[in-house]
Amino acid sequence: MRDYREFLGEVLIPEEKLQTRIAELGAQISRDYAGKSDLLLVCILRGGVLFLTDLMRRITIPHAIEFMAVSSYGVGGRESSGKIRISLDLNVDIQNRDVILVEDIIDSGQTIAAVLDLLSTRKPASICVCTLLDKADRREVPVPVKYTGFSIPNKFVFGYGLDIDDYYRNLPFIGVVDLNKYQAGS
Repeated sequence: MRDYREFLGEVLIPEEKLQTRIAELGAQISRDYAGKSDLLLVCILRGGVLFLTDLMRRITIPHAIEFMAVSSYGVGGRESSGKIRISLDLNVDIQNRDVILVEDIIDSGQTIAAVLDLLSTRKPASICVCTLLDKADRREVPVPVKYTGFSIPNKFVFGYGLDIDDYYRNLPFIGVVDLNKYQAGS
């Protein structure tokens, strides 16, 4: 496996800036759901794991966590196919619960819109989306995002939960891939 520095175009969001914004999101969620008794954070695997773990430590009110594995990527894993496949569904009933979907990145909106539609049929008290990264310029379907970490340009990003061919999720920052360098080394 290649060293990511060979194709890192730029650090888009450094670690300190990520952590500061996640603390702000945690404080906002804590205020918004104060007094509610049944908050559930649903992490969309795998990319959302790092964001979830840091976010939940910043939420000061009681909450539970749950996971879903959902994919909509076709051949090559970089473009959404528009059709979702759930490989891990929730293990809990969400009826009458306040649910926040925790996602790493929203671009076309196809996947998260389909998840929202599915979970809405299960009659939660409320359901909303919290995403670390939002590529609004790529949106194909409207998605009601309540909490956004960062709005970013349409660039191929990696790190902090986002992968390149299943690697580099562990990096503490969000980087931009220099596609010319990445493809040259493939």
